[in-house]
Amino acid sequence: MLLEVLEHFLGDSSTFFIHILNILVLITLVALFVFARKAGKNWTRINDYLGTITKTVNSVRYGDLTKKIEKMDLPNSEQLAESINRMIETLSDREKMIIEYQNELHRQNKLLEAVINTLSDGLIILDENHRILRATSKISEWFGVDGRKLVGELLDEYMQLPQRCHIEALNDEEVEVNSSKALNFVASSMELKMEDKKKRFILILKNITNQRELETLKEDFVATLTHDLKVPIIAETNMLELFLNKNFGPISEKQEIALKNMQASNKELLDLVQIVLETYKVRDGNIRLYKEDVMLKRFIEEIIEEMEPIAIKTNNFIKFLTDRDIRVYADRIQLRRVIKNLIQNAISYGEPNSPIEIKIGEVPKFIVIKVKDYGAGISKTDIDKIFNRYYSAAKKFRKIGTGLGLYLAQQIIKCHGGELTVESEEGKYTEFTIKLPAVMNINLHYGE
Repeated sequence: MLLEVLEHFLGDSSTFFIHILNILVLITLVALFVFARKAGKNWTRINDYLGTITKTVNSVRYGDLTKKIEKMDLPNSEQLAESINRMIETLSDREKMIIEYQNELHRQNKLLEAVINTLSDGLIILDENHRILRATSKISEWFGVDGRKLVGELLDEYMQLPQRCHIEALNDEEVEVNSSKALNFVASSMELKMEDKKKRFILILKNITNQRELETLKEDFVATLTHDLKVPIIAETNMLELFLNKNFGPISEKQEIALKNMQASNKELLDLVQIVLETYKVRDGNIRLYKEDVMLKRFIEEIIEEMEPIAIKTNNFIKFLTDRDIRVYADRIQLRRVIKNLIQNAISYGEPNSPIEIKIGEVPKFIVIKVKDYGAGISKTDIDKIFNRYYSAAKKFRKIGTGLGLYLAQQIIKCHGGELTVESEEGKYTEFTIKLPAVMNINLHYGE
């Protein structure tokens, strides 16, 4: 009977264990379901938070710095949100600073542009191929084209440069603007150096039409005035010559001396008027020359004979230092005017009782004539100005002078294809050097 009871108990126990196992599985499933549901909610929140951060970052990326990230009840979310928001605030501050800098730069550019556009000169920026990169309003006006349409165009299409003159070498050179041929322009250029090391140029264009018209009026007036002055002076010279030749009867010794002094003064006045007249005939170095073979030795001796009476008044003596003759091809009258002017200057500014030396010689391709005096000399500040029109050192030494003699002399020598230069040491000496092209394919030397 006991055996039957045990068998019954064991059979019921197996069923019991199965029930217990089923209950445990059910509890586990319920727990997993609850955990999974809770985790799913947290993951959804994290995923939504990451989406919010992504949208905010993208907004910042495209310039919207007003976005902020709200804090969420997630681990470390507060620090992340605070860091991103601080970064957005920093970017916003930097953006405001950049906008301020840009506005200030824009104001400065506008100011500079306004200043440049009010200039009477026109400015053009060119690249290395002479294409226009930028032009001011004056250039647009003179070229007759809108400034924006000029960009990228070749300068040659609008302006003609002097022959054999490159843009890089322009220095107040006369140029012609195709659409403004009635106006006169000069142009200068300089290289514009930038960090990118690309070759660019600034071209400065000046309208000199008004100055040229005033200059022409002034030259016409002076030319007319000097021509009208020349007529009575020549008449007076002729009359003095008649008196000295006793055509009107005998004259006393004192009268002869007075008449000769008047004749000398009259000649100086005539020379002065002639210099002024010749100067105003000069335009752009255009002097009409009548060249011929000139034997320098006798030519200069004749000039010295003419100038010696003037030199004697200051106790100067003219020394002609040469041992041979040289032929030069030149305008005799114009070259005589140049040498006489240099000797006259030597007499005026040389020390009394000092020599005036004249030498002739040769250097490769040139005949050289030198006139040297020992006297006041020329200062370093004045030596670069003495060939300028109207510049005269005479006032410094309380003497009369127009400032035209050396200017005219240089123009005459330039028209001969030569050059006139000067060397001087203040208080010691002054030496002018005339260089004229040598006559080719002939014997240049002649014995006495």
